[in-house]
Amino acid sequence: AHITAITGSNGKTTTTSLTGAVLKQAGLDVEVGGNIGRSFANILLDRDPEYAVLELSSFQLDGMLDFRPRIAMLLNITPDHLDRYEYSLDLYAASKMSIAANQTEADHFIYCAEDPITSEKVAAALSEKNLHAQLHPFGFDSGLVPNQAAWLAEDQLHIDIKTTPSSTQPFSMSIYELALQGKHNLYNSMAAGIAGRILDITHDDIRNAMTDFRALEHRLQSLGEVQKIEFINDSKATNVNSTWYALESIQKPLIWIVGGVDKGNDYTELVEMVSTKVKAIVCLGLDNRKLHEAFARHVDLMVNCRSMPEAVRMAYHLGDAGDAVLLSPACASFDLFESYEDRGNRFKQAFLSL
Repeated sequence: AHITAITGSNGKTTTTSLTGAVLKQAGLDVEVGGNIGRSFANILLDRDPEYAVLELSSFQLDGMLDFRPRIAMLLNITPDHLDRYEYSLDLYAASKMSIAANQTEADHFIYCAEDPITSEKVAAALSEKNLHAQLHPFGFDSGLVPNQAAWLAEDQLHIDIKTTPSSTQPFSMSIYELALQGKHNLYNSMAAGIAGRILDITHDDIRNAMTDFRALEHRLQSLGEVQKIEFINDSKATNVNSTWYALESIQKPLIWIVGGVDKGNDYTELVEMVSTKVKAIVCLGLDNRKLHEAFARHVDLMVNCRSMPEAVRMAYHLGDAGDAVLLSPACASFDLFESYEDRGNRFKQAFLSL
């Protein structure tokens, strides 16, 4: 199969699904899996697709020896799973960068030029001659780096790939047409669109896929309102940076449900966002001391809960019309739940029972 492999601390599930949707819109024979849905090995038990779009976690990349994706994406590198990497960001970043280790000059590497750690590691790999693929950087500002493949200008997303047969005209579409809104999703759309153009998928197919795409379950999923209080399921936010994007994207006053298994989290980057957007915090976990130490001085009220129904009821009572209750845990789920999906499903059940 022609493999497109996608990794990053945040956004990889959405970008994998969106990239798969672009390929499907073009009528290609494609399977989507890896760290989401079915494993690639399980897919291959059934059939050998012409194209595969795979989400890869650092855990999977750590065991990679000969794997060579034709298109590799590195969306961002932020502290995550540091308990696995001796609390070393460099070791974690090396794991992420290994997605391109076996690529050749015939392959393609897509990365965010505005992510500081990613840019630093790409520059180091180039200087050490450890990165051989064709580079396709993206970022909001144009002119960040040479040969920039995607950027924003006057509320238009632009993608320009010079290596395809139909590359005479850059792709462009209004950011307001995108099904996925929010700063982080603009990056995800850029990456998926670049992959589509590398594969010479038509502008119309890319535009239609990005317009019609449906948001993923457990990722900023609006469940509805009770007494004009919106409930948003972001259970997939298992690290601090992912939760930062969730807090940044919501414009309503927030009651924030947070907590779980801490993975060496540094909550300082959330303090400013919490101070300006969050009116109350509901801690959902067996050990919430670190959360209280980080945020008690920055919100009016923090409470502890030991079950999802209790947390949802408490958040509802703390809210007013026009507020939003956001489940965005910034932590793994394994203290009280089987998985982030289980956590999100229980949040839905508790919402429906209000």
